[in-house]
Amino acid sequence: MGDGGQGVVYLGENAAGHRFAIKWLRADLAGDPVGRERFLREVAAAQRVAAFCTAQIVETGVEQERPYIVSEYIEGPSLQRLVSTSGPRTGPSLERLAVGTATALAAIHQAGIAHRDFKPANVLMAPDGPRVIDFGIAKALDSATYTSQAVGTPSYMSPEQLSGQPVGAPADMFAWACTMVYAATGEPPFGNDSIPAVIHRILTVTPDLNRLHGNLRELVAACLEKDPARRPTAEQVLMRLLQQDAPGPAVLRHAAAVAAQPGPEASQADVTRAARPAAPPPPAGATGGHTLPPSPAPGVAPPAEPHGPYRIAEPPTIASAHRSPGRRLAVAGTAAAVALALLAGVLLSLNGQSGTAAVGNTSAAAPAATPTASPTPTAGTPAADAPVPTEGLTETKLPGAQATAYEHPDDKISLVSYLVDEDDKDWNYIYLRTSPTGEFIRTEKYWSVTISPDFKREAGRTKKLTAGHRTVDVVDRQTGEIRSVKTVRKPLIPEWPEWSRDSSRVLYTVRRIESAGRKTVGFLIIDAATGAVHFKRFDDEVIENGRFYWTPEGTGVVVTVTREKEDVDKKQGVKEYGLRFYNLDGKVTREITGIGEPYRTSPGPFSPSGRQFATKCPDGDPGDCVWDTTTGERIATVSSSCYKILGWYDESHLFCWAHAEDGGVRVVVVNLRGDQVRLLLSFTRENNHFGPSYRHRETG
Repeated sequence: MGDGGQGVVYLGENAAGHRFAIKWLRADLAGDPVGRERFLREVAAAQRVAAFCTAQIVETGVEQERPYIVSEYIEGPSLQRLVSTSGPRTGPSLERLAVGTATALAAIHQAGIAHRDFKPANVLMAPDGPRVIDFGIAKALDSATYTSQAVGTPSYMSPEQLSGQPVGAPADMFAWACTMVYAATGEPPFGNDSIPAVIHRILTVTPDLNRLHGNLRELVAACLEKDPARRPTAEQVLMRLLQQDAPGPAVLRHAAAVAAQPGPEASQADVTRAARPAAPPPPAGATGGHTLPPSPAPGVAPPAEPHGPYRIAEPPTIASAHRSPGRRLAVAGTAAAVALALLAGVLLSLNGQSGTAAVGNTSAAAPAATPTASPTPTAGTPAADAPVPTEGLTETKLPGAQATAYEHPDDKISLVSYLVDEDDKDWNYIYLRTSPTGEFIRTEKYWSVTISPDFKREAGRTKKLTAGHRTVDVVDRQTGEIRSVKTVRKPLIPEWPEWSRDSSRVLYTVRRIESAGRKTVGFLIIDAATGAVHFKRFDDEVIENGRFYWTPEGTGVVVTVTREKEDVDKKQGVKEYGLRFYNLDGKVTREITGIGEPYRTSPGPFSPSGRQFATKCPDGDPGDCVWDTTTGERIATVSSSCYKILGWYDESHLFCWAHAEDGGVRVVVVNLRGDQVRLLLSFTRENNHFGPSYRHRETG
């Protein structure tokens, strides 16, 4: 679409249909050491910044001795354009904007970078929240500061920028405050008329902030202090906006999610229309035909995707191809697809020039397409989407329940049993499947029952006691042989059975029945072949609400733990959750803390590989969180229509309960971006209770 101060920016599309912004240093600057250094500094700055409300760098390189940057393409207008065409932002829309932009600046400053040209034109209103772009004049905070000339846009420049004083992160906070005023009023706080008049007001005048209210007004006023030492940091602003007091990466994730919550800023059609320019002809000579080579993205968390409050996305990759030295840069895509888009930030030198900088967008992001499948992710990295069958499904009406199962032979999980409470009775009716794809047969003998992964055995807790003991029947499904195993005595009770992956043992959580409810006191393991019972009892209040599972490798057990801690600010206790790992002798081997509340899923919270697990997100954050099993680090946040996770479909999908439009509920498959990709079961709620049980087919 044109040239910016540093480069020409192209909108490119690779063979997979993923879109990218490619900023290529202008030819006339390629031989200019200053221009080339400035461009390379932009590259280095952008790569240092974690992708919280910014645009992620996908690749960098050099073509024809001219460096380029490949980044996400952001589908959305700038804040400047949105306000000018649709009016000022108000209410929650303005608050989300404040949170998102403060998050971006916090990430930028944590990387040791000062943006130095923060303004409405450099805030893109993407469908998943605001993104700060254009690091064209960014500067390392620990480097020598420019004092020879003022760079930036006058209406959003700080007093120290205008005075030739050292410029750092406080200047960005001044510009942030100016941008918030523009968003709320349609005008920058110091005007946008002649440059001398604007400069005079910035240096001497206290602006009118009457259009802002409450917390945001106070923060904006603090950031507009003439003395940079008196301004709050980006993190301090963010903490105040979120009403939290614990800075760090987790806060940035939370804040990015808050900023991504859907709102009435503009319809998707309006956003697309405002962002879509007319495509000019390609620049002369840009007719080469090779694609850009792949380059690993920086090791930062992937950005949020547009779907409800939270989504995660895998960064797309550029299609690999042979590089042909000396040929002109070409953007590869599908057969017909090369478009141009201007994303250039203009340096404004105050040596007699007037006006403001043009819209800058060094990086952009399109709504992510499904990435390439990766069946076994590396530790700490969510798996990319694997295909989930959606056609050729078999509909099975489930007996005894107003429910329908939707199945496919290639499914990774299968429905093996379900519980139905008919006519407001207790959980008297259990339907067991005769084979992985067979019919369902009702049994009334057991309070609970579970089928082994190989489908050769089942373990059911009987309704009758044996000499005061709770009894579990281990049934050989091939021969019909029943081994009745006495376990614990009243008031103890074995619950939540879990077969080992090799179908040799079944694990129970042992709970004690009390007047106030049931408390977990230990676990027991039944050897299916011999009937031997291994019982470990604990006196530990942190496991009283816990459920025991097999560890991913099957050599031990893990239980959910809950601790009460005092929230000083709220003057009340809050719960902190974790996972505690034991060997089979009952010795603690390790513990993961600081996670969200685990769901009581079956067969446990872990993905099929065991490398990751899912919980509710901690600290009241909406959405579900995915964690690395080895490190305990949070690796993904999933916002979806799910209200209760039931387990893992495969390494890159969860399945869960979700509400249906007809008032019923459904079991659906969602990917780790939160998209519903498949219906597994529908239920009309005419039964008071309905509890399906699934298992992974690959373990059988």
